[in-house]
Amino acid sequence: MNARETILDAIRARRIKIATRPPTYRRPLPSDDAVTLFVAQATRAAAEVRRLGRLQDVPAAIADALRARNLKAEVHFPDDSSPARDLPWDLAPGLSRVHTLPGPDDAAVSFAPYGIAETGTLAFASRRGAPASWHFRPGLEIAVIRASDIVADFETVIAREKPDGWPSTLNLVTGPSRTGDIEQTLELGAHGPKALVVLVVEE
Repeated sequence: MNARETILDAIRARRIKIATRPPTYRRPLPSDDAVTLFVAQATRAAAEVRRLGRLQDVPAAIADALRARNLKAEVHFPDDSSPARDLPWDLAPGLSRVHTLPGPDDAAVSFAPYGIAETGTLAFASRRGAPASWHFRPGLEIAVIRASDIVADFETVIAREKPDGWPSTLNLVTGPSRTGDIEQTLELGAHGPKALVVLVVEE
């Protein structure tokens, strides 16, 4: 028997035949407030986060975000579906809503079904009226999410989606698009929006 066989025999002798399943990993959150943690993590990932008291405040916040970036008062929506349809757009006079595909110089609005507090990530399940491509086309994405839809971790998102069947795509968005592939220089907007604004609605 050579040295190689001796080593392999020793490994086989110590190999566990049946191992007990480890407990499900749950990283303890440093805060009991998932919304506060989400805001902190999303901000750290270079997203601009605004906390709003009511859903009715969304149109004015969108208009303000566009003015702050000197962009035209126009936002793109996939279609005129709820909850966008029911917002009081008259509170943001001059703001136009269009239902065409956005380009790299446009702003687009999306409604996020989930936020992940652990990483400050938005999770978008693609469905009718919420195409997966929406998160890659505009230069500015404005995401609206209710505070009650922010969960602790990604495992919770999986558990909530599973009973209804998997969507064709689940996009995870953490801050604006970026890459460091070229000379290890951080470049924003490489594969999607250069900027991300998240409107967290408290009610």
